[in-house]
Amino acid sequence: MGGGGHRVGGGPHPVVALHGWFGSAASWAPLWPHLDGGSFSYVFPDYRGYGDRRSEPGAYTLAEAAADVLALADSLGWRRFSMVGHSMGGSVMQRVLADAPERVRTMVGVSPVPAGGVPFDAETRALFDGAADDPAKRRAIIDMTTGNRLTGVWLDAMVAHSLSASDRDAFAAYLAAWADTDFHREIEGSPVPVRVIVGEHDPALGAEAMAGTFQRWYPDVEVEVLGNSGHYAIDETPVALATLIERHLAGAA
Repeated sequence: MGGGGHRVGGGPHPVVALHGWFGSAASWAPLWPHLDGGSFSYVFPDYRGYGDRRSEPGAYTLAEAAADVLALADSLGWRRFSMVGHSMGGSVMQRVLADAPERVRTMVGVSPVPAGGVPFDAETRALFDGAADDPAKRRAIIDMTTGNRLTGVWLDAMVAHSLSASDRDAFAAYLAAWADTDFHREIEGSPVPVRVIVGEHDPALGAEAMAGTFQRWYPDVEVEVLGNSGHYAIDETPVALATLIERHLAGAA
């Protein structure tokens, strides 16, 4: 991935952390002060069309994003590595697993999109389809997925970051990539240890959604519900999230 991504730590356990649809590599910043850099080496890349890779052409597919993750790992000399994926990043990390299962040590999904995509009713899909061109729709989605309970100052800042950190066409194309792509049969039964962290106030990708997807497809999976959080635990509860992520990473063989 272009630029190699933001790096945190120099520990012996390599980890690639993948951002969500509304985010960028910089969206992980609230977590960075709380990570154990002595035990782990983290890299936080952008997808094509996001962050440091804005205006970089691409097909904006899961397969392309996964290939870029593997190329980044190669450039760092990481033969085996773990992955953390938030939202859309959860789908990308599973695509990496499907394409190179021997390279994946463990995975942590933070409100992750399942490998089966996300079915929407017509009204909700229209809201998501309109988000590329309408900042108000982006705000409504962020508000909805955090339980309509957080300050408008934060919602506005999230929208502003989304608009500044992603190309419009890339943002639009990635919706189909994560929502409409079903490759769950390629990962079903994988023995990789998987831990899923969901927010108690996330109505879309909470514990119920995980029960019919991650918990059905992965034999070694645990789901933890994070209190006082919705879909954006990185912002809402960063210390608790860092603790849960590293607790699992530390136990991975």
